[in-house]
Amino acid sequence: MNAHEQAATGHVIFGWDPIWVSSILFVLTYAVIVSERVNRAIVALVGAGLMISLGVLNQETAIRGVDFNTLGLLTGMMVIVAITRRSEVFQFIAIWSAKRVLARPWAILVMLSVVTAVFSALLDNVTTVLLIAPVTLLITDELDVSPYPFLVAEIFASNIGGTATLIGDPPNIMIGSAVRLTFNDFLINLAPITPLILVVTLAVFYFIYGRGMGASDERRAHIMRFREREAITDVPLLKKSLAVLGLVIVAFVFAHPLRLEPATIAMFGAALLLLVANVGRSAETQSENVHQRFGEVEWVTIFFFVGLFIVVHGIEHAGVLAILAGWVLETTGGDLAVTALAIMWISAVASAVVDNIPFVATMIPLIKSMAPSFGGPEGLMPLWWSLALGACLGGNGSLVGASANLIVAGMAERAGHRIRFLPFMMLAFPMMLMSIVIASVYVYIRYL
Repeated sequence: MNAHEQAATGHVIFGWDPIWVSSILFVLTYAVIVSERVNRAIVALVGAGLMISLGVLNQETAIRGVDFNTLGLLTGMMVIVAITRRSEVFQFIAIWSAKRVLARPWAILVMLSVVTAVFSALLDNVTTVLLIAPVTLLITDELDVSPYPFLVAEIFASNIGGTATLIGDPPNIMIGSAVRLTFNDFLINLAPITPLILVVTLAVFYFIYGRGMGASDERRAHIMRFREREAITDVPLLKKSLAVLGLVIVAFVFAHPLRLEPATIAMFGAALLLLVANVGRSAETQSENVHQRFGEVEWVTIFFFVGLFIVVHGIEHAGVLAILAGWVLETTGGDLAVTALAIMWISAVASAVVDNIPFVATMIPLIKSMAPSFGGPEGLMPLWWSLALGACLGGNGSLVGASANLIVAGMAERAGHRIRFLPFMMLAFPMMLMSIVIASVYVYIRYL
């Protein structure tokens, strides 16, 4: 270790080995996050503080480990969605979708799943389920049918749809930022397989739930009397929001020729929407609106990322991930196809057991360290697509696999329809493995 590296690492307390100190801190942080006994943002920040305080990193190096592109993209999109949702456009779309299929329960499930998948690709899956799940509970209550299959289908659709784009799922945001992949890169490489996975998933749902679904003519007629246009509470805001959101998505598509990073696009879009939504209002009203919109940002998630990036950077800087990378390459024999498929399956199973965000944060530097064995960064592309598919689709394997799953489960429980962990996993895990089989065939044929 040269003088610069020693300065960056700092001096580990009592002269302890930084590899062991960072590994123990990482495992403890991860274990407490998985236990869900303490808020995960608190755990991640405490873990980050210990990485610095014990000397594994100094503050300067720790800050360099934080991916501000990911944080900016998440924050910007959260502000945009917080403003857009005030117009109730998402409720409008859900009611409109139900009426288009004459309020038939199975058809509504399909429509809401498709809407969820599309929104998850264009916004993000966490935001989408926050918007769609309450309307689903309303519609199923009016139809007097169990919301369970609807909500479970939306969980699957949110993670499948989120797989398709850079901004759809936090793991993709993290991978895209770390490897400098564009919106189009994800659209071209991952979007083609997601419709097939969604269709197969819904086909399985039909045989499990769809054939037994039904609602009385009276209940269906009640849904048909809903006036979706009355759901729109602020037409001017709706027009402004859709215009800015459209510009943001176009900017994502053309980000490379525009030489813009995703965080810049999202944050500028958020600032622009804040401007057009508040122009002409009094200073007091503007201040109140801005405080409310910023208050709707998931700051717990943002600070969780900050702490997590530092914790993972600690084990990377200490050399733990380089050792793990060598072990993986030795196990797979350095074969690209075997390594890619192993990463996908390990990611899928691991993401079903723990939240896919901390897992991906750990895997990114691990895969980067494999570059010399596969001819440089370009040779790693099949591994990145395998990681994205495994982590995003693996989130469907259990209730703790993705943040969107827990949000839906929480809403269902508050509405008196508890989604239990084991019954959900008995259905979800085999279906997740089915989607990974499809993804494995796709990756092998296209890249390997």
